[in-house]
Amino acid sequence: MSGSSADGLPVIPTIPEPVFYEGGPAKGDLIFNLLFGLTLIGIPFAVGAIVRALWLRFRITSRRISVSGGWLGRDRTQVVYSQIRELRSVPRGFGAWGDMVLVLNDGAKLEMRSVPRFRETESYILERMAAKSSAAPGTKGFGDAQLATA
Repeated sequence: MSGSSADGLPVIPTIPEPVFYEGGPAKGDLIFNLLFGLTLIGIPFAVGAIVRALWLRFRITSRRISVSGGWLGRDRTQVVYSQIRELRSVPRGFGAWGDMVLVLNDGAKLEMRSVPRFRETESYILERMAAKSSAAPGTKGFGDAQLATA
C-alpha cells in the first residue's frame, strides 16, 4: 500500500521546492509611510502601506514566485521562472527594500512592492531565470530565428 494514502487515494510524489523567502512586505515601508501619514499629503500612502502590511504576502521558491494580495489577500498570482522575460527593480528606503516588476513573456507585468532584501532577491530571481533559460537550449525567440536565416 505504498502507492496510496490512508483514504485510498494515490499519493503523488512532490518535487522538493526550497523556499528562498516567504513573508510580507518590508517593515520599514510601513514605518516610513506611517510617519509620512502624519501629514495630510501622506495619508493615502499610509493607508496603502497598512493594506500591504496586512494582506500582501510573497513566496519565492526555487521553482516559482507566488504573490497574494489585494483586498483580504484574495488575489493570488503564481509565475514560474521560464515565464519571466525581464526583471526591473527600484530601491526604496535607502536600499533596505525595493519594488520589482516582473515582465512576462506575454507582456503582462507583475508588480512586487516593498520587497525586503530586494537586492538578494533580485539576484536570486536572475539566477533562476538564467538557469531556466539554459535548461531549454532548443528554444529560440523571433530575433534568434532571424539571425540564423540571415
